[in-house]
Amino acid sequence: MNPDKVANTTLPLITIATVTYNAEATLQRTLDSVMSQDYARIEHLIIDGLSTDKTLSLVQRYVEQNNNRHQIRLSSEPDEGLYDAMNKALVQATGEYIVFLNAGDKLHSQDTISKVVECAGWRKGNNGNPAILYGETDLVDNEGKFIRHRRLKAPKVLTWKKFLSGMRVCHQSFYVRTDLARSESYNLSYRYSADYDWCIRIMKKAAKRRIPIKNTGQILTDYLSEGMTTKNHRKSLMERLRLMARHYGWGPAITAHCWFVIRAVIKR
Repeated sequence: MNPDKVANTTLPLITIATVTYNAEATLQRTLDSVMSQDYARIEHLIIDGLSTDKTLSLVQRYVEQNNNRHQIRLSSEPDEGLYDAMNKALVQATGEYIVFLNAGDKLHSQDTISKVVECAGWRKGNNGNPAILYGETDLVDNEGKFIRHRRLKAPKVLTWKKFLSGMRVCHQSFYVRTDLARSESYNLSYRYSADYDWCIRIMKKAAKRRIPIKNTGQILTDYLSEGMTTKNHRKSLMERLRLMARHYGWGPAITAHCWFVIRAVIKR
């Protein structure tokens, strides 16, 4: 994409939603990665859960440094946790596509959003525009340093059935057309895996409406490996078993989880 055209108003507005709560230790690199994008039509929603540390001060400085290049909107109010905050972002989003980039995560390169939009082949109005654009993810540590590529590779062709073998695409590398994203809220009865459930439901809806899902072929996100699900891996797996049974049936779900255990032992 021609950098001289990234501010062209005929191009889609991309909503990036960042959920925060007392995130002063990790938020700055997320803000820096959005501010450095060569694509100007970005709406950055920061959904804060009433932080008591310096999170809001970092956001205020970010707004001042951004100099109105991107649309930045902050809301700070009590919520019922991560997924409740994500639901608030879905309601507030005005972009054509939305992606969730939480505190500590960052866009992989300065032209990440440009590459996503280029892959979309976006046309004004939803007719023909992909339901989902997805890509690969790298894992980083608490200092933002590269650890490794994500072990679960994004499939060349993505369907909801591919998630039987796990969350094949990281949530932060899963860009969804906002009209579809808003039609399915995160289920707050799931504490660790509501994003897994939401992605499957979005892909099912895309399949039903025969809207394409496109692989960008790019590394899109540097993901902070110590997220909530990572810290609560065993509880997350049990919750995910129930989710898999709901979407795929108990037999396939149990078989898949047996393989998860074997895979974890092999890769130690």
